[in-house]
Amino acid sequence: MNNIGVREVEVVVIGAGQAGLSSAYHLRRTGFEPDRDFVVLDHAPGPGGAWQFRWPSLTYGKVHGMHALPGMTLADADPGRPSSEVVAEYFSTYEHTFDLRVRRPVDVRAVREGVDGRLLVETSAGAWSTRALINATGTWDKPFWPHYPGQETFRGRQLHTAQYPGPQEFAGRRVVVVGGGASGTQHLLEIAPYAAATTWVTRRPPVFRKGPFTEEVGRAAVALVEERVRQGLPPRSVVSVTGLPLNDTLRQAITDGVLDRKPMFDRIVPDGVEWDDGRHLDADVILWATGFRAAIGHLAPLRLREPGGGIRVEGTRVVSDPRIHLVGYGPSASTIGANRAGRAAVRDIRRLLAGEPVVFA
Repeated sequence: MNNIGVREVEVVVIGAGQAGLSSAYHLRRTGFEPDRDFVVLDHAPGPGGAWQFRWPSLTYGKVHGMHALPGMTLADADPGRPSSEVVAEYFSTYEHTFDLRVRRPVDVRAVREGVDGRLLVETSAGAWSTRALINATGTWDKPFWPHYPGQETFRGRQLHTAQYPGPQEFAGRRVVVVGGGASGTQHLLEIAPYAAATTWVTRRPPVFRKGPFTEEVGRAAVALVEERVRQGLPPRSVVSVTGLPLNDTLRQAITDGVLDRKPMFDRIVPDGVEWDDGRHLDADVILWATGFRAAIGHLAPLRLREPGGGIRVEGTRVVSDPRIHLVGYGPSASTIGANRAGRAAVRDIRRLLAGEPVVFA
């Protein structure tokens, strides 16, 4: 792509979920003007980030730890409404209230070196030249599908959490749910009353957390994830570190046999799954609740990945390129973490654009 018609800004924000909107808010609050100084690009058809794609049965009352965006509370939300509707409306109001002027749908195809020390952001809507980049693309667009022998022979249905339609579609089916995280347990609890049978399999025994989730526990979990990204390793989710909260609902599901974990199967066969010890399980559906990976393929031209497979990050700054900040990545992949990361990224970018030295903690 040549540079004819390339628009110049100080900062490009990619993504308009919690992390992207938080970053845009702090840019606006510290004097950056939308369109003139910064631009927010979002590939989704409307406001709401990944929330707009959540399954209808995930009502707002079932959402754990949804923190409001900076500067505007989310009050009086109906807990019985789908979270996709509640959060999409909230994000839409937020964008208009703070005049963030999100451009959508815009697909970012590549970020590469530009001229005069700037970055070139190539998109479906043209190109932008920028002095700094805030990447807030999250993980929803990159579901992780493990591969097991025989997977392509399965005659039933395979789908991922990202495609989960709600429990009614599994009525009368024998369903295998794969994954030991929050999504896997939520799917099991919903599907069990409809399905002919459910089976829960995980690679490792699930860890249930007893007691309250204190600030100390949260800080310790985030610190473990931070250490991974400092080393340039792919980030793990905070939930994978903290374990599953053992509330009354999960206790009852364990008692009822819904959360009766089986070890991971060894192969998939046309009519089900099998283990090396000879066990066979008939199945109509395999639901992969196996998580997501960071959607950062558009950054590949910059060669930011470390030998360990991840991008080395201190705070939100990419160590090998301080022009680039990753928010909603690793330790900030939560709603409250995304808010803090947006503020930190903008603070550091202001220093960078002012010519102040970048100092890593």
